[in-house]
Amino acid sequence: MSRQIEIEDTYSEAFEGLFTRILVTAKDKKRLFKAVNSATGLPSVVINRTEGGLEKWLLENETPDGRIGALLQFWGIFNHEDINGSVERFYKELSYRIRQGILVTPTTSIFNALDSGKVIDMMKRVGHCGDGYEHTMTYKNREMIVIPLMMGDFLIERFIGYDKGVMGGNIWMMCVDENSALEAGDRVIDALSKIEGVITPFDICSAGSKPETNFPEIGPTTNHPYCPTLQGKIPDFKVPKGVNSIPEIVINAVSIDIMKSAMRVAIENAVEVEGVMKISAGNYGGKLGKYKIHLKELYP
Repeated sequence: MSRQIEIEDTYSEAFEGLFTRILVTAKDKKRLFKAVNSATGLPSVVINRTEGGLEKWLLENETPDGRIGALLQFWGIFNHEDINGSVERFYKELSYRIRQGILVTPTTSIFNALDSGKVIDMMKRVGHCGDGYEHTMTYKNREMIVIPLMMGDFLIERFIGYDKGVMGGNIWMMCVDENSALEAGDRVIDALSKIEGVITPFDICSAGSKPETNFPEIGPTTNHPYCPTLQGKIPDFKVPKGVNSIPEIVINAVSIDIMKSAMRVAIENAVEVEGVMKISAGNYGGKLGKYKIHLKELYP
């Protein structure tokens, strides 16, 4: 039976983003792990950069080429007033992730894993890494770009699907100490890893932010009212008594329904951990995005 802890009557504020899902394969675990870690590292989305994460590890019988693989998601900002520009910026940032994180890792290949009806042609910013010596071929009904490299050919499916999804859903777990915060965070991350269509790009995030900042040139800065070590030092301190650590779990999901399911699962797992005193969420008065996901509706 779940522990009775407070679920704050608040909401998580989320927003629309562009996303893609790609399937990366490699010859062995060492090379696959290297490619996944390199491509999804630095999951920041400040100033139109991308955000990435692992959705699922795949076995040999789950991939097109019969090798072990990983399903990755990459996300970018979507601007309704500049749709074409949003897609182009997303493509540019995605190409960096692929070229610098996956293409350079020996034995890797990339396949599309999103049938959305909207695609990006990977020839311009990835295929031409072959310097004109690249070519295309058909492999299991997929059009593949073959890029000659010094350790052999790198294969990437030419047309990668993209779509709109939901970014920035989150929960805050107000915990008595660092140990309980890490335990709760690990439990939630493990549970969310089992939900199709979800990534947690920051894993356990220690740095919840706010849009208002004294240093706009660097983007969002620390959400100071919720920093436990600032007790007695600031007038707007909001950390509940007895709370000394507040991890945030940030969630991206391919649809609003999956986002809500993921947040519900996150709360259900968090409340089972001794040392979690309260569940809350980050929001910014509706300034950030169109979605307001109320915690009480997910977990009354």
